[in-house]
Amino acid sequence: MDPAERPVAASRRLRLATRRSKLALWQADHVAALLRAAHPGIEIDVVPLATEGDRRVDVPLSEIGGKGVFATEIQAALFDGRADVAVHSAKDLPAVTDDGLVLAAVPGRGEPRDALVGGRLDELREGAVVATGSARRRAELAHLRPDLRFAELRGNMATRLAKSVDFDAIVVAAVAFERLGMTEHLAELLEVDRVVPQVAQAALGLECRAGDEVSIELVRAIEHPVSRRRVDAERAFLAELGGDCSLPAGAHAQLCSDGSMSLRAVLADQVGGRILHDGAVVAAGADAGEIDRVGRDLAARLRAGLEGTG
Repeated sequence: MDPAERPVAASRRLRLATRRSKLALWQADHVAALLRAAHPGIEIDVVPLATEGDRRVDVPLSEIGGKGVFATEIQAALFDGRADVAVHSAKDLPAVTDDGLVLAAVPGRGEPRDALVGGRLDELREGAVVATGSARRRAELAHLRPDLRFAELRGNMATRLAKSVDFDAIVVAAVAFERLGMTEHLAELLEVDRVVPQVAQAALGLECRAGDEVSIELVRAIEHPVSRRRVDAERAFLAELGGDCSLPAGAHAQLCSDGSMSLRAVLADQVGGRILHDGAVVAAGADAGEIDRVGRDLAARLRAGLEGTG
């Protein structure tokens, strides 16, 4: 529909809940710009919120509830009426959407690859110390370079960059440095056939209250269908593993030239332990149910393979 044909937006205000970090605010402002372009005349308010994950940067995420700690308090703003839309880094969302909420839209996805700051993987010294708080990243890098040692790293992007001088390298999501204009610090982007990214990395997930049809309709106008299909396939993989899976796991879906979609995944039992890779293809034109089935089947195969090697 042409933006001029959306009269509901003319007198509508949307409140976007987001974390307070510089990156999260960039993402909320980006979503606001997309919504204003889709709905001329709409009023947008950004509602920044502090989460437990932001407040307790000295504690590993695994000790305070996993990556879901970034989403819970943003979602609470929807439930109690402080906001109409929650703007998430989609990788922070549990794979199964909470009751009472709807994943209303996934806008166009950014650069999904992980990246190194400080040096290239193959050029790091023997026994180099690489800092990352992600068990998945540690498991994948240990598989490629068993000599590496690892250190914990949390905090916003500026904090991580400042801490990078204490290590041989740190691992970051390339998209975060891109969005903050810090790409000059990236030494290497790690190709997805070497390091499979986190589920939904570089995608944004926009949640609304179930039943808030006005907000849902407004937000769906900025859905990017290809990005949504990719994210849905990856989230189906994670959902089969158990939502906010504690095992090192990653999945990456990519559109192929014939319209099909390739899905690559990794699952490990621990850092430096067993690690398995596998892939699947989603046929061109597959519906949501088929996308979900392919993602779940891939997860089930990897899980069975890991259990079978024990």
